[in-house]
Amino acid sequence: MAAIDILCNDFSPEGIRKNYAENEEEKSRFAQVGRTHNFVGYETPEFLRRMDALGVEKLLVCAIKTWSYKHQRPLESSSVEEVAALMAQAPGRIFGLYGVNVHRGMAGVAEFERSVREHGFKGLHIHPHGYGLPPDHAFYFPYYAKAQELNVPAVISMGHTLDLMPNDPGRPIHLDAVALYFSDLAVVCTHTGWPWTEEAISLAWKHPNLFLGTSAHAPRYWKPELVKFINSHGQDKVMWGTDYPLIDHKESLQQVDALGLKESSKEKFLRKNAARVFNL
Repeated sequence: MAAIDILCNDFSPEGIRKNYAENEEEKSRFAQVGRTHNFVGYETPEFLRRMDALGVEKLLVCAIKTWSYKHQRPLESSSVEEVAALMAQAPGRIFGLYGVNVHRGMAGVAEFERSVREHGFKGLHIHPHGYGLPPDHAFYFPYYAKAQELNVPAVISMGHTLDLMPNDPGRPIHLDAVALYFSDLAVVCTHTGWPWTEEAISLAWKHPNLFLGTSAHAPRYWKPELVKFINSHGQDKVMWGTDYPLIDHKESLQQVDALGLKESSKEKFLRKNAARVFNL
């Protein structure tokens, strides 16, 4: 089965080095949960061979922009150009997500549009916690309007954050107003919404345009309610993701296999839903 990872970070040696291995704030967070062993960077051909061996066909790689709540400065940062370079080495397999820095205002919206029109990016990504602004804040609305105009999804990291940032901006309920106002925009609530997983499920079931992503959480720890949703009436609403290097692809796929999903539900979860939502 050919899988699609809806949220992966820059896996290149330089991306892993600057955003994780030599980023003390991020490194300390990974160390707390025993994940620094995943700080392995790959050149694109090697990474693709690794994905081939695991059955991963496509990846959405984020030009991530997180903000340090403690130091009020950029935390993780990969540029549009860096992700576009990865895409150029793997056409049809690697696609970009534009990372939102709300401090850039409309200049950021213009760059987002260029990333889609000129580089073929497939959506935007928001990590709201460090900015201290939940995703229903007015500062994000120009991005949503542009994403709806461009017909690409908004991928939003929700739920608890491992970083030392406020958790409240990640409450899934903050997506309720977004999905209502931008009814033609696909909104993807990632990271399972934990610990408010049931809240995230209720929103996905309520809104035709709201979906869930499972990135950043190892499948063995997913709430039973989420597994049941994937395997039943939510089979068209949930997509697989890793947030690599936080979760390794091999680890995640092996644990998905152990969940006992129906083959039809598993195929939708690993591939078909993402192919439809991201127009892949």
